[in-house]
Amino acid sequence: MNFRTLSLSFILIASLNVFSQENENAQVDLLFLKIQELESEIAELRNIIESQDYLIQKLIKESVSSNEAISTNETNLSELPLDNNVKFSGIDDTKSKEEIYTAAIKSLEKQDLERASILFKYFVENFNDDEKSPLSYFWLGEIALIENNLDISNSYFLELVSIYPSHYRTPLAHKKIGDIFLKMNELDKAKDKYNYVIREYPNDTASSLALQLLKNME
Repeated sequence: MNFRTLSLSFILIASLNVFSQENENAQVDLLFLKIQELESEIAELRNIIESQDYLIQKLIKESVSSNEAISTNETNLSELPLDNNVKFSGIDDTKSKEEIYTAAIKSLEKQDLERASILFKYFVENFNDDEKSPLSYFWLGEIALIENNLDISNSYFLELVSIYPSHYRTPLAHKKIGDIFLKMNELDKAKDKYNYVIREYPNDTASSLALQLLKNME
């Protein structure tokens, strides 16, 4: 092998090493970009979860603050006949309504979802209150959604938006129906519902949440 051939061999090997290094660097860069993309998606999901949790806690606090002045007799409540076929004395009495609703909120605070659901259900089936009835429907829908009972959750939210179209929780109930469609993988229906919320309630918090979810679906 002469000097010229040897030189060409060294140049070829060096070039292959450079190409191999560049290819390896490119792969590392692509992997790094993919990791960054995944981290960004995880951060967005975390923000959505945190915002939903914050919203739920805020809703609970709002419900509790509206009943701070009410003294609940837990002993009497535990004796209430929570049966659809039996009504206790004073069914139309304001105090009775307040006791049931406040007990339901307290159960919600304690994360006793089963008792909260029973109390809210008893409230909507036995009382008529323009403020607390729609809120009870909302929490029944929320509890069912948490427990992944999607059909039941949807029916409660539909009750709320149908009976109380002007209530301040109605926009969020519409958004929750979109969430149910999303969980059921009915993406077109979910998008339609989110767009409805954005169009009909542009100044409501539910609109911002719906817009964020639409962006995540792109």
